[in-house]
Amino acid sequence: MAKKYASKINKIRTFALSLIFIGFVVMYGGIFFRENALVMTLFMLLGLLCIVASTVVYFWIGMLSTRAVQVVCPTCQKPTKMLGRVDMCMHCREPLTLDASLEGKEFDEKYNQRKRFD
Repeated sequence: MAKKYASKINKIRTFALSLIFIGFVVMYGGIFFRENALVMTLFMLLGLLCIVASTVVYFWIGMLSTRAVQVVCPTCQKPTKMLGRVDMCMHCREPLTLDASLEGKEFDEKYNQRKRFD
């Protein structure tokens, strides 16, 4: 069964967007506890923390994408950003690599992990 891969930048952006929606859902959950101000305030603060965490993640990925290598995908001819040794095209999901020793090999995200020499 083939794994579905996405570019690293898009994965992190999707996570940040989901934090926003989780925050809103948690805040709306506080409406069910209107009678108890303490519990309602707790839900509102937890939702706010999720939204603040999303802001931090968006800032972090923005800073990370400024140092990403921009390449032109050989398949769709559109510019895309690469993080690490291997990544996927943001547009057509073509596996990309900057490492000549990995060309022709099966795509695996494990190629981005740093090897530990014990």
